[in-house]
Amino acid sequence: MNIVFFGSSHFAVPSLEAASNAGYNISCVVTQPDRKMGRHLYLESTAIKKLSNELGIEIFQSQDINSEESLNFLRGLNADLFVVISYGQILSKEILGLPKKIALNSHASLLPKYRGAAPINWAIIRGEKITGITIIKMTERLDAGPIISKKEIEIFNNDTSLILKEKLSHLAAEMLLETIRDIEKNDYQLTLQDESRVTLAPKLKKEDGLINWNSCSKEIYNLVRGSLIWPGAFTYYKGKMLKIYEAGVCESSGLPGQIIQVSKEGIIAAAARGGLIIKELQIEGKRRMSAGEFIAGHKINIGERFVLDQSIAYII
Repeated sequence: MNIVFFGSSHFAVPSLEAASNAGYNISCVVTQPDRKMGRHLYLESTAIKKLSNELGIEIFQSQDINSEESLNFLRGLNADLFVVISYGQILSKEILGLPKKIALNSHASLLPKYRGAAPINWAIIRGEKITGITIIKMTERLDAGPIISKKEIEIFNNDTSLILKEKLSHLAAEMLLETIRDIEKNDYQLTLQDESRVTLAPKLKKEDGLINWNSCSKEIYNLVRGSLIWPGAFTYYKGKMLKIYEAGVCESSGLPGQIIQVSKEGIIAAAARGGLIIKELQIEGKRRMSAGEFIAGHKINIGERFVLDQSIAYII
C-alpha cells in the first residue's frame, strides 16, 4: 500500500517511525516549511523532516498545501492512503479525495470531545481523568469525521501537558499500525460522531495562562500542568510577571493570592479554596529556579499577595 504521511511536530514522530519500521511503503512525507527560530533566526526543520531525512523518504513542503502546485504534486503520488498526524494545515476537500482508500487523522482526544488545536492542554486544564487517541476519516470540517478507532488512557495527577503528549504520541503510533492493517483487509467501520457531545480545544492564547486566585487550588494546579510550556501559568508579584512551572496543592486558608508560608520546599499561596504550593518559578527578567533559590535571592514576606494585574497592590 502506497502511503503519504503528513506530519510536522514531535508528536507525529513515533507514528512515522512505527510505520517505517513495520515495512510500509511511505512514498512521501509532507511537512511544514522550515521556519526561522531562536534569537539568531536560524532556519529550523520540523521534527518529521529530520526523521524523514534519516529514513531516506522523499519530502514535500508547501506554504499552501491546497495550492494548485501542491494538488498536482500529491495527485502524482497516486497514494492509497493519507495519514495525517499533527501536520499544521487544513486540507481541502479536493486534497482529501485524492487517496484511493482513505485519508485518516490521528487526534489526541476522545472525539467528539476537545476538537481543535490543543486537546491535550485543555483536557488537563479542565480536570479530565481520562483522554485518548481517536483515529477518524477526514472530512472538510475540523476533527469532525467519522470514527475508525478510539482508545483511552488515564490522566494521572502529576501528568503535565508534555508528559501526556509523549504518552499519547506512542499510543497513536500503536493505533496507526492496527488501523492500517484493518484498512488493508477492508475490516473497519465508520461511526459518526455525536454532535451533541462536541467540546472545543482552541489554540491557547497568552491570556489563558493568567491565574485567577479566586479559583480553587486544584483548578490552578491543573492550569499549571496543562499550560506548560505555552503559555505557562502566570501571575504578578511586585509589578512583575511570575511564571509557575511546578506546583502542588494543600489545605490552606487566606485571601486569594495571599502568601501564607515561605520555605525552600515551596511558597504557599491561598486560593479561594485550598492552597497552591509553588515549587518552581520564574520572575520576569530572571531564570527559572526552585522555590529555595527564589527566596534566597528575593525578599518575600507572608501577607503579600500574587495578583491578576501588575498594577494592583500586592500587600494586604
